Amino acid sequence: MSWLILNVHSATVIAAVMLVVSATAYQLSGRWVRFVAAAALEIAIICGLFALWQVANGLARGHTTGGLARGRDLWKAERWLHLPSEASVQKLILHHRELVRLANYFYESAHFTTMVIFLMWLWLRHRDRYPFVRNTIAAFTAMSLLIQMVQVAPPRLIGGTGLVDTGAVVGPTVYTTFTANIADQYAAMPSIHVGWAVLISIAVVTCSPSRWRWLAITHAVLTTFVVVATANHYWLDGIVAVVLLVPAYYIAVGLEAVRQRLRRRVVATAQAEPALQPEDQIQQGAFS
Repeated sequence: MSWLILNVHSATVIAAVMLVVSATAYQLSGRWVRFVAAAALEIAIICGLFALWQVANGLARGHTTGGLARGRDLWKAERWLHLPSEASVQKLILHHRELVRLANYFYESAHFTTMVIFLMWLWLRHRDRYPFVRNTIAAFTAMSLLIQMVQVAPPRLIGGTGLVDTGAVVGPTVYTTFTANIADQYAAMPSIHVGWAVLISIAVVTCSPSRWRWLAITHAVLTTFVVVATANHYWLDGIVAVVLLVPAYYIAVGLEAVRQRLRRRVVATAQAEPALQPEDQIQQGAFS
């Protein structure tokens, strides 16, 4: 399933509907009603952020000037840094058509699907950690979008690399006629795929008490392998994405400190309100 069908319009509509549902539910009482209200609010926030992402992405989409040149510069920089060639990774699957197709499917669908499943799990099982992780994801994605305003062609488009555009040759590809107005194939730097995957892996390992939590690391490893093997990203795209997680973490720390400060202020205000004395209650009852 491709999450690219969720565009600006549909995401905005869903966010608005969920806000209404949340506001209405908060006026009612009951444990499950409060659960629905909180869940609807989070869905509204996520859909709202997704809509903003698509708007920001649309500002740069179509402006490909210099993208190919920058992509070739990245390729040369990697050779200067003696990073392994992306072609050596692609060769591991290139002669196995079904593996190539599976990698393309993973690149197309797993990115958003895994994030949605992860956020649902985190909200249901570790809700105390959810706001911090959500804010980290939002901060990382926002910084990535700012950098992606400078167009960079992926390695599959620059030529002279020995790489094959696996999406075009074998399929499927997210850059079809339908999704061309949503997905920007010149937004290679940094790799949001890698950034999200690494963040999910770290969050699962740090939040879950299960002994199986370390298996989450395979998601980051597999995602990095797939984006390189399909020639959609350079090694440097993933490296920059991981580096961006550091400032994103500290932004989330600052937002969490503000949230806790506001919460303490609300609690202190509520506790400072004088309770009604028995005579005040009698007087109120007389005039009611």
